[in-house]
Amino acid sequence: MDYFEYRNGELWAEGVRVKELAERFGTPLYVYSKKTLERHYKAFDNALGELDHLTCFSVKANSNVSLLRLLGERGAGVDIVSGGELYRALKAGIDPRRIVFSGVGKQEHEIREALKADILMFNVESAQELKQIGRIAAELNTTARISIRINPDVDPKTHPYISTGLKQNKFGLDMLEATGAYLLAKETPSVEPVGMDCHIGSQLTQIGPFVEALKKLLAFADRLQGSGVDIRYLDLGGGLGITYNEEAPPLPAELGQAIADTISGRKLTVILEPGRAIAGNAGILATRVLYTKKTSAKNFVIVDAAMNDLVRPSLYGAYHRIGEVNPKGREKIVVDVVGPICESSDFLAQDRRLPAMEPGEYLAVFSAGAYGFTMSSQYNSRPRAAEVIVDGSRVTLARQRETYADLIALEI
Repeated sequence: MDYFEYRNGELWAEGVRVKELAERFGTPLYVYSKKTLERHYKAFDNALGELDHLTCFSVKANSNVSLLRLLGERGAGVDIVSGGELYRALKAGIDPRRIVFSGVGKQEHEIREALKADILMFNVESAQELKQIGRIAAELNTTARISIRINPDVDPKTHPYISTGLKQNKFGLDMLEATGAYLLAKETPSVEPVGMDCHIGSQLTQIGPFVEALKKLLAFADRLQGSGVDIRYLDLGGGLGITYNEEAPPLPAELGQAIADTISGRKLTVILEPGRAIAGNAGILATRVLYTKKTSAKNFVIVDAAMNDLVRPSLYGAYHRIGEVNPKGREKIVVDVVGPICESSDFLAQDRRLPAMEPGEYLAVFSAGAYGFTMSSQYNSRPRAAEVIVDGSRVTLARQRETYADLIALEI
């Protein structure tokens, strides 16, 4: 459930009309609902309520500092994949002992920064990375808490670009390689192996692959215990899908129950890393119609939002529902919704049934709160969009719209 709804012929974000936001802050504009973020975070955290657990929001989904602070104040930890995300998390007031550092290519300076911050643990992806972490920790005279990311070779049944748990993916180690890595960690004085990590993919719509991977991890943890490696944290990643179109993903409560049933009787702290499932439907992208165009082959609605603002449709062929901000009950036609960028791949929707729009009217691109702004760019020298957070009738400008001066601020 989200708090974007039509009332009396207008789209509202909680207690504010979206048209009012578009006119006040301009477009393209990312609009986030605080109540939706809170609701979705609570749904995940409550789903694991009976287990010792930590819900770590995946920063790559939405890294706005105000949004991270909001979640942190409600008890969330975070999953990070870069030094920049660590910096954002710390600026947002996230407790370092609630930060997990994932990713296949951690750089030396990022490892140092994370060790100095005393984060909860690193999710290690290779033996070379493990040695690097151990060396840096020894230089800093500290101990690095680590888990090994396991690649369980489980098909998540999702888009191949966001599948991460098959043996042909770049992520994690198979169990034979991981065994050696755990034994190496156990013998390294500056490293403490405390956890096991697994993330099989994103936008999952079935629990079966998740449970299959979990069972493999538990069996592996039992074998490791015989070698003196005691697993205390079980990081199961994120990836639970949301409804973009007609998907019917399982609810967090269903996932929580499946996890509880599977690990029953074990003394483990479970970590989940939801990103999309918390932020995805908590945000929309508001855009203004610039022109309409009819050719012999197509009807086009040209808007001021483009692939640099929301790249998912161009990158993944992803579907985002698009609706009028102020519906007028007009007959629908088949259109492509496209942006101003000089690429044929610059579209937000293709062959979509929408009313015949007029220049100056506004559209809302739904389910844009995750992997929207964080994947945006300045391609074609387009300043990136502004972001606002709505809390009832209160509106906070969470990120100013970039200016032309911002485009060249770092250039020499």
